[in-house]
Amino acid sequence: MDFRIVIDTREQEPYDFDCATQRRKLEAGDYSVAGLEDAVAVERKSLRDFVSTVIHDFTRFAVELQKLSKLGAACVVVEADLDQVLRGLAAGACGNVAPESLLGATAHISLHFGVPVFWCGSRQAARAFTDAFLRMFVRLRARGGERP
Repeated sequence: MDFRIVIDTREQEPYDFDCATQRRKLEAGDYSVAGLEDAVAVERKSLRDFVSTVIHDFTRFAVELQKLSKLGAACVVVEADLDQVLRGLAAGACGNVAPESLLGATAHISLHFGVPVFWCGSRQAARAFTDAFLRMFVRLRARGGERP
C-alpha cells in the first residue's frame, strides 16, 4: 500500500513528514492516511491552542471530539510537556488557567469522548508520535483489525 499522510487544509502549521503527503479538507482531525480518512485521525494542538480550545471554546471543540470518537482510532497530540505545565513552568502559554484545569480537561476528553490526549513534550515529538500512530494503525488494520 502506498502510505500517504493527508494534512487538513485548515492546518496552519503542518508537520513535515518523511513520506508523501497531500493537503485536503478532512472531516475530523488534522492528519489522516489517504484512503482511511474515515477510519483514523490525529488532532494537533500547540499548548496555547489546547488551553484556548478546552477552556474558552470547548463547545466547538466538543463537536470535533465527537467526530473523532466515531473513527476507528483517533487522538489529540499536544506539543507540550504535562509535567512542566503542572509545575507551572509553562505559565506564559497557559495564561491564567490553573494547571489542574488542563489536567481535568485532558481526563474529561479521554473518558467522555474516548479520545486519548497525548502530551508529547515538544513539536518534534508530537510530529514523530503522529507519524507512528498513523503507521501503526495501517499495520494493525492490514493484520485484520482496525483496533488492537
